[in-house]
Amino acid sequence: MIEISALRVFLAAAEEKNFSQAAKRLHMSQSAVSQHIQAMEQAYHVELFLRRGRSIALSEAGESLLPMAREVLRSARLLEDSLHNINHEVGGELLIACSTSAGKYLMPVLLSMFQEQYPAVHPRVKVMGRDRVFENLIAQKIPIGVTSKLLEHRDIECQPLFEDRIYLIVPVDHPWAEYGYATPDDLLDQKIILREEVSGTCETVMQELKKFSIMPDMLNVTMELGNPEAIEMAVERGVGIAFVSEMVAARGLAFGHIKKIELQGADLRRTVYIARHINNPFTRAQSLFWEFAQAQRTQLNTEIWQSLTTFVS
Repeated sequence: MIEISALRVFLAAAEEKNFSQAAKRLHMSQSAVSQHIQAMEQAYHVELFLRRGRSIALSEAGESLLPMAREVLRSARLLEDSLHNINHEVGGELLIACSTSAGKYLMPVLLSMFQEQYPAVHPRVKVMGRDRVFENLIAQKIPIGVTSKLLEHRDIECQPLFEDRIYLIVPVDHPWAEYGYATPDDLLDQKIILREEVSGTCETVMQELKKFSIMPDMLNVTMELGNPEAIEMAVERGVGIAFVSEMVAARGLAFGHIKKIELQGADLRRTVYIARHINNPFTRAQSLFWEFAQAQRTQLNTEIWQSLTTFVS
């Protein structure tokens, strides 16, 4: 009979599409992952993966096994959950997929608050693009997703979690720093550093600027970076000005490395949502986290700001 541990290895390798990454996720050696897969293939005389140098892909047999492996592991988690409940203990793994800013800034704060109440729960956060969060939820590869995009689908329940403000930041010696405000038209004469177009920050900014008849090709984009911290650092160094999440700007503002500018007439806010597939049964830990996260909405802004500025003296 196939063991649950072997199915966990198979699922990790199938999702990561890389034995090395699967090993890191499972806290195993790469050779141990390879041995588990080879043992399954030899025991059942089937090839589960196609090896292509360092990359792997599921074979036809592997593809057919994947949904069944997920279902068995889901049932095993529910069984484990029931055993914990016998002793009135909430434990087990809590898997969450997050878009970039939420995964880096929001989830560490929220999960630390949750673990204070449920220390036996072991969270695992996967940071990915907003579209991939949606795809993984639809495929029921993840139980919970957190993203700045409202996921509209008949099988997805999406609830507001956090109101994120987007700041216009400039270097401390920028002419605007003294006054603290600018108009949207003022942006046209500035060197601007942007996130990639598919990011929630860039999408929110561009939608708001359209209200002032400002299109993306009218901006003097001097640099495009996919990392929000890199954008904040570039602003510190005087490369240009930028729009970033308040979570990204908090530390630099607290240290006085950058200045926040009010963009007159603009409402630069976006909502971060928590989402789940309605047909994916929750474990006790997942259910409690879902309820806990929504109950903490009003406290999150304060907690996040405090955590980001803790080391400022």
